Amino acid sequence: MEINIDKNSGFCFGVVRAIKKAEEELEKGEILHCLGDIVHNNKEVERLEKMGLVTINHEQFAQLRDVKVLLRAHGEPPSTYETAKKNNITLVDASCPVVLKLQSRIKNAYESSKNQDAQIVVYGQTGHAEVKGLDGQTGGNVIVVENESDLSKLDLSKNIKLFSQTTKSLEGFNNLIKNISNAKAETAEFEFADTICRQVSNRVPNLTAFAQENDIVVFVSGKKSSNGKELFKHCKSVNPNSYKVSGPEEIQELNLDTNKKIGICGATSTPRWLMEQVAEALKKHQ
Repeated sequence: MEINIDKNSGFCFGVVRAIKKAEEELEKGEILHCLGDIVHNNKEVERLEKMGLVTINHEQFAQLRDVKVLLRAHGEPPSTYETAKKNNITLVDASCPVVLKLQSRIKNAYESSKNQDAQIVVYGQTGHAEVKGLDGQTGGNVIVVENESDLSKLDLSKNIKLFSQTTKSLEGFNNLIKNISNAKAETAEFEFADTICRQVSNRVPNLTAFAQENDIVVFVSGKKSSNGKELFKHCKSVNPNSYKVSGPEEIQELNLDTNKKIGICGATSTPRWLMEQVAEALKKHQ
């Protein structure tokens, strides 16, 4: 059996940074809470929880006092920082610099748009942690668009300022620009900013080549990963013999032809060690 693990897959810079910060704090032997899953991969979350990380939600966060809480790479709205200050919570801020820059741009765009009667639109996943943080920069006035069918949410006679969640598809963003340009009123001004992280968007051409080079592709990703869904969808379009798993325990169910050339890749939220475990599981079942 020939098994290849994609060297371009695995954690992006923001996730690596957040996990490193968590590990450094946990090594001190102190209790560390994390606001939401540190990464959308349950296997990695479980690993860190065994080290002492306590994952909490926003309701639990609001009840805490005098503790240390890590903010993950996705970023948080201003209200989170206000709660921390009020409750004497020490924040270990691991928000991705790319996300923080986008938050700042959206806040500035919203402030300047008040006199222009412009709509702040984000191409993203409704309810996603990053999108909630972006929405918070405007006090909840962001319009989230997931696809072309969501254009009905917009007033196409008014000015529009479009941004993107950092992990969304570049192709999808460009299609949205085209659709809004064609649908908006001639008098409406339309501004857009490509705010997609290149560490994520560059995965697409790399993944295209990897999927073409292998007979079968096993894509490893957590079920909650938005990025994982996007990349796997692309992978499947390039190589129909692509399968998605969340861990090595799912390998046996696939019943793969082990005489084929098998490639293993993953999302920006997939740890390298998990892809290696999947490779070992494949070897055991050949």
